[in-house]
Amino acid sequence: MNLTVDVPVAEAAAVAEDRFAFGQNWTRFLGVLNEDRIRAAERSLRDMLQCEDLHGRRFLDIGSGSGLFSLAARRLGARVRSFDYDAQSVACTSELRRRYFPDDPDWQVSRGSALDQAFLGSLGAFDVVYSWGVLHHTGDMWRALDLARGPVAPGGQLFIALYNHTGSQTRRWARIKQTYCRLPEPLRTPFAIAVSLPGEVKAMGRAVLEGKPGSYFSQWGSSSTLERGMNRWYDIVDWVGGFPYEAARADEVFTFYRDRGLTLTNMKIGGGLGCSEYVFVKPAAGDPSGAAADRHAGMS
Repeated sequence: MNLTVDVPVAEAAAVAEDRFAFGQNWTRFLGVLNEDRIRAAERSLRDMLQCEDLHGRRFLDIGSGSGLFSLAARRLGARVRSFDYDAQSVACTSELRRRYFPDDPDWQVSRGSALDQAFLGSLGAFDVVYSWGVLHHTGDMWRALDLARGPVAPGGQLFIALYNHTGSQTRRWARIKQTYCRLPEPLRTPFAIAVSLPGEVKAMGRAVLEGKPGSYFSQWGSSSTLERGMNRWYDIVDWVGGFPYEAARADEVFTFYRDRGLTLTNMKIGGGLGCSEYVFVKPAAGDPSGAAADRHAGMS
């Protein structure tokens, strides 16, 4: 699949040489995208946002990647705005819009940066701002987290996912990721296999010891066994190569947004170095009591 968009020369020259080509990986992922994966993405949005659908809601996808979750939000009824810094990712999202919602005025796709305050300010306000596994790849994670709350409408939700910080492990993986990005293209796949193999052997061993070896192998071929509709191999490539790379502890994320007036209403802590998911609510105008957060948390 050959998906391209034009990138201004000045912007292309400014891209750091160590940055992982996320869009190339997502282009390959579109080759395995199917209905099961789309439905899994829809379920993950409904579960974390604690809703049945997104009808009548404005949804901003910061770092849309493959476009899968923009597509899921649109199918759930949201008016969607998608953007990504990576030009090939923009092309992937545009391709999904072309496939499923051609010429749809309620789904807009563009190129932009999560670190560009002026760009974010030009987008308007959204009922849901979504950024899963993106802001830790910007090269300035805490600034990106601060800017991400700007487009959230009063009473709206901010749904983010960030890598867990585990100390020396995190620092070691930062070096591994940078090494991957500096390797010649033919060496990257063997490198990804080599560094991921120990973890995969452990996962397979656990499945065997539990008497469920099929549960491991099915993850390589079945879209229905994976959370969020993703693909194990493309997730591995994304993980090994994903640089720039930062991470945060859950308490740091909670404190960061609490100090900026947002209320945590849902979270899912990932294991080890993986991503933890957080949903925060911005107070509604004239709502210092937090009633909007209570509604999103299903408590009123």
